[in-house]
Amino acid sequence: MSLPVAVVGGLHADARKAAVARLLADVPGSVALHHDLSTAAAGTVLRTVRDAGGVLSAGEAPLVNDCACCALREDLVPELRRLADDGTTRLAVVELWDSVEPKAMAEVVTAGGLTVTGVITAVDPALVLPCLGNGDDLAERGLAAAATDRRTVADTFARQLEYAPVLALADSPEADDEDRELLAQLHPTARRVPIGHGDPAGASSPLARAALAGFDVEAAAAAQHPACALLPAEADAHGVSTLVWHRRRPFHPERLYAALEDLTCAAARSRGRFWLADRPDTLLHWDAAGGALCVEGAGPWLAALPDAAWEMVPPVRRAAAALDWHPEHGDCCQHLVFTSPGLDRDGLERLLESCLLTDDEYAAGREAWKRLPPAFDTLLEV
Repeated sequence: MSLPVAVVGGLHADARKAAVARLLADVPGSVALHHDLSTAAAGTVLRTVRDAGGVLSAGEAPLVNDCACCALREDLVPELRRLADDGTTRLAVVELWDSVEPKAMAEVVTAGGLTVTGVITAVDPALVLPCLGNGDDLAERGLAAAATDRRTVADTFARQLEYAPVLALADSPEADDEDRELLAQLHPTARRVPIGHGDPAGASSPLARAALAGFDVEAAAAAQHPACALLPAEADAHGVSTLVWHRRRPFHPERLYAALEDLTCAAARSRGRFWLADRPDTLLHWDAAGGALCVEGAGPWLAALPDAAWEMVPPVRRAAAALDWHPEHGDCCQHLVFTSPGLDRDGLERLLESCLLTDDEYAAGREAWKRLPPAFDTLLEV
């Protein structure tokens, strides 16, 4: 018997617990597995297995390499296999601890030979903006999964939110139209399902159907790659705006570097891919939340690869490049998306435009571009 596994995560613990409780109530024969990483300081992770009636079993898993998340990975698959072998469990709900990201756990479950049928992030709409604006390290909030965990609240929440195809929404009296619009613009393709009890109960409830609908781990991973991520579209409603900025000319490295702080703080969330004149063959990833920016190299642009190497590139990447191909520059471009309440669209566009090569700099050609001062070397750890 193949055991369906639904992964439910999110930093909003009350919303997450409510979503899991709803699934246990709606799907007969379902159980929830939860690993509490808050006990990691004592050297163990506490595992509980429960159904709608309460706790069925509890146990401890020792840390692996001083890492609570590693202990979770080592312990989770054997527990799921035990439930699968038992044959009486209709749905296994993996309730992730606060800062654990669903991508990693969905991939662990799939690699263990089990079937992930749903990935859900539970969200309190009233807490979306506070979380995106929180630049605290997880360690400062007692949410780090390992001693080496350097993630922040904001970037962790953004990844939890954007990976899941389904968002389970808590019924939050504090949430207003701006909060709900921000959520919709941050992840416009997500299916938003209310957790509340006003909906049909049982296995036909929207949340239960979402947990069993099916999930493609490989496609989800591809959708996170900066070269082919499906980024939000232009939007402006209820005081929230999304600016999509797309240009074909490369950035001047020094001018962009000087503008990074202003660009990073211009929006609650910004992401995308960009092109530096002194690194014309390198696709760079832009990922900002909570006033902090992460810039990483994401390999070469397809235009920089020899034709023979294209067969090694995933089809989804080739398709994304083909849709956006330029006769001179191929897939090299700026494609940045900024989402925020109160976004200064005009000011942001002027700042971005000022960072591009001027006409004379652009006309000088690639060899001249490569000789521009390499302002991003430190940031990219070269």
